[in-house]
Amino acid sequence: MSQTKPHTVQTIPVILASGLRATAGVAEGDAFTFADELVMDDTYQMPADEPRQRLSVSILPDGAGFEVAANSDLGKAGNALFLDSCVTLMARDSSCYEMLVLVEVEDGMAAEIYLLPLANLQANVEYQLVGVDRHSATARFAEIACVSFSRGTQITMASGEQRPIEDIRVGDRVLTRDDGPQVVKWIGHSTVRAVGSFAPVLIKKGALHNENDLLVSPDHRIFVYQRKDRLGAGRAEVLVKVRHLINGETVVQQEGGFVDYFQILFEEHQIIYAEGIAAESLLIDPRTSAAVPVDIGRAVGGEGRAHKHRRHNDYEVGESLITGPDAIKLLKRASSS
Repeated sequence: MSQTKPHTVQTIPVILASGLRATAGVAEGDAFTFADELVMDDTYQMPADEPRQRLSVSILPDGAGFEVAANSDLGKAGNALFLDSCVTLMARDSSCYEMLVLVEVEDGMAAEIYLLPLANLQANVEYQLVGVDRHSATARFAEIACVSFSRGTQITMASGEQRPIEDIRVGDRVLTRDDGPQVVKWIGHSTVRAVGSFAPVLIKKGALHNENDLLVSPDHRIFVYQRKDRLGAGRAEVLVKVRHLINGETVVQQEGGFVDYFQILFEEHQIIYAEGIAAESLLIDPRTSAAVPVDIGRAVGGEGRAHKHRRHNDYEVGESLITGPDAIKLLKRASSS
């Protein structure tokens, strides 16, 4: 009997398309919509601060697509979700902002349209629609999910050497928590604007026993072994997304300018050591595979271009267990006492 492959679930902060309306142009008065009905040069505006809401996306195995997950705050569980397009908006000062458009479909009809801004849109500011790309949305969605280390991050090599991530090459051996020395199969690199979903999170020196600052992508998961279960997770080993640890003091999100991101890939998904913190390597799944060269994905994950499920992926704890400014302090105490 074959086993059903587990779905990957990602929770993303979106706004409803109804919260962004055309103030001038062909669609004046109408809400933002999907690519086929958009008109270039129309102007849009959010009349007030539109709150980001949580949409949980279930990423189906073997590239079968996306659907609304069972625990989502928005949408109907099981409804199909389609990445419609990546649009570009331009403010009056010529600054450009990208936004992904997702369409929820029920019984063959559009049930809801969600917008995932890749940078923060301001209320009462007019934005002109200057670009609609139907082909790049999947890749941009994948880039958000790719866990990344920033330039200068010291990685523990198999020899014990501390080496900056940008100096690691394919074929080098890195120390992993579960499998000892492992060979690097691919290193990815991108330079992006440090805004919105791409703004890195800084874990300051000492916040989690780290000897230096650690700067990583927001959805990067760190591994903590709790000597005492202070989180109430019911187990000693936990994976925590760094964006859930932001407290404005010892863990902060840094917006502005640009950030150099590096992704490190192994034959299997691994826990490695960055600035002394145990953190995950790139996980290839149906969402992130679009950001990895096809030949590399197949070499690592086979024709399905996905890593096999590993036990440590079951250790992730939800945001409900780590809310509040003291989460990082709890984890620090839990790992040392």
